[in-house]
Amino acid sequence: MASPGPDTARYGGNTSCVEVEGNEGTILVLDAGTGLRRLTTALPQPLTRVDFLLTHLHLDHLQGLGFFGPLYQEGVEIHVWGPGGVTHKLGKRLTRYLSPPLFPVHLRSLPSNIQLHETGEGEREIGEFRVRSDYVCHPGPTMGYRIENGGAVIAYLPDHEPALGVQDFPGDPEWTSGYGLAREADLLIHDAQYTQEEYPSHVGWGHSSIEDAIRFGALARVRQLVLFHHDPQHTDDDLDRIGKEVLGIVDDPEIVTLGKEGDSYELGR
Repeated sequence: MASPGPDTARYGGNTSCVEVEGNEGTILVLDAGTGLRRLTTALPQPLTRVDFLLTHLHLDHLQGLGFFGPLYQEGVEIHVWGPGGVTHKLGKRLTRYLSPPLFPVHLRSLPSNIQLHETGEGEREIGEFRVRSDYVCHPGPTMGYRIENGGAVIAYLPDHEPALGVQDFPGDPEWTSGYGLAREADLLIHDAQYTQEEYPSHVGWGHSSIEDAIRFGALARVRQLVLFHHDPQHTDDDLDRIGKEVLGIVDDPEIVTLGKEGDSYELGR
């Protein structure tokens, strides 16, 4: 859940939402958490198309979507990519939230041109980006994404428990959840919700310990790791302390950072 307030002002209290912008103007929005409201005001204008890549439909990754301003603008194309379920398609699952009584209007009533696309394992072209999606270890159908453009690669796995069921993590990379998406990425944005002490009581919840996220990044040989999806119970002071403790065990602390709201990274040329 979102955790705004004075104790989280430095790292941020919004739920998952990341913008990726290409040199040619293609805009991808990774998840639609509460951070989407803030992102809306920062997008370039005039806006003609936005593509959302939803990892899954847990509410913390979805609840900002109905407050995305361009949804209410005629002529704007809104493409939503995400996983369906075993019994219900993406549209059915998505409109459970974006309809009364949980939301005041129906998705179908909005004036923008909304198109829904079910994702599974595979690759597709979205504007100037090549996007690969695959299922990762988290309760319910959950995708991770690998985004490539001009030789630069971003991997996005915000809700991910790669160590689940592995006695001595990391093991064989080819049998590790998410490895193919993250392999040799320039930037990996990865779940790091728990400390090593907190993780044993949360095994199977679908989230990673900070140490396991670092081990996963090393296994995948990523160039930069952003620790993401902080526990809403962790204050800024907690994260400062955790960062000092964890980064002390990393061979090269420069390649590991704790994600802060508003951070930006420039990749490629």
